Amino acid sequence: MRAVLVDKGAPANLSLGEAGQPTPAASEALVQVSAISLNRGEVRRAQMAEPGFNPGWDLAGTVEQPAADGTGPLTGARVVGFLPSGAWAELAAVPTNSLAELPENVSVEQAATLPVAGLTALYALERGGGLLGRSVLVTGASGGAGHFAVQLARLAGARVVALVRREEHEELVRGAGAHEVTVSEDAESARRFGPYHLILESVGGKVLGNTLGMIAPGGLCVSFGVSGAAETTFDVRDFFLTGGARLYGFILFHEVLAHPASDGLARLAGLVGEGRLDPHISVEASWEQVGEVAQQLLDRGYTGKAVLRVGS
Repeated sequence: MRAVLVDKGAPANLSLGEAGQPTPAASEALVQVSAISLNRGEVRRAQMAEPGFNPGWDLAGTVEQPAADGTGPLTGARVVGFLPSGAWAELAAVPTNSLAELPENVSVEQAATLPVAGLTALYALERGGGLLGRSVLVTGASGGAGHFAVQLARLAGARVVALVRREEHEELVRGAGAHEVTVSEDAESARRFGPYHLILESVGGKVLGNTLGMIAPGGLCVSFGVSGAAETTFDVRDFFLTGGARLYGFILFHEVLAHPASDGLARLAGLVGEGRLDPHISVEASWEQVGEVAQQLLDRGYTGKAVLRVGS
């Protein structure tokens, strides 16, 4: 079968090649993949992985063979799925606790955006508990997870402040539901709208260091990315004198151990089907262009998500 493989001579080290067909375990369904989406983490991983490695976290398609143990969707069901690797292929063996069926009015392209970006936004927001009437700051708000987080926080009744790096992204996140939008490289401009009950932070560096000083007493900062920088400094005294301020390290692969991806994906797909959640797809192309599109992602060449059609 064809699959996206690490290829050190290709753009972004990614190109199509031949790979062995997966053999599903008893609790896995074999899915014919129709669409995939790209995330910064897996594309960065491809820059360091061995040649021939098959990456990929997000997929959507049709069940070709249901799980032998009788769990999960049946043959022919349209599904969205999440894998730690191997999603970028014509066929993927997906655990049924990482699969969800799609409503009829949700396209596979829309669904492919949901696994990593959507689940990250959903499960990170739920770390903050009840958000009705609470102030929430979302950094990196024009990215895939950030754009979902703004929408979901607004649906939860929060007062949403969105941080972006470029003025041209302001209209996008305001349209997603942000009550306030602030443009800054270091997040200092967000201070005037705080303090915040919950901060979803994906930039790192100075942004993380500064936003830790904007947490309300008893509030929480969820750190789930370092699109800007991996190291930071912050005023520890101010942090503990806030009273009950917390910093939580979030990685989706750990979160799904307690909260299966199948549950979150079903909820997200349902919201898309109801017209209450709108995946922002900036790039839609054939997977033949995977290297070029992945390089655009590394170069911050688009907002939201890129979706690639498999087999076209």
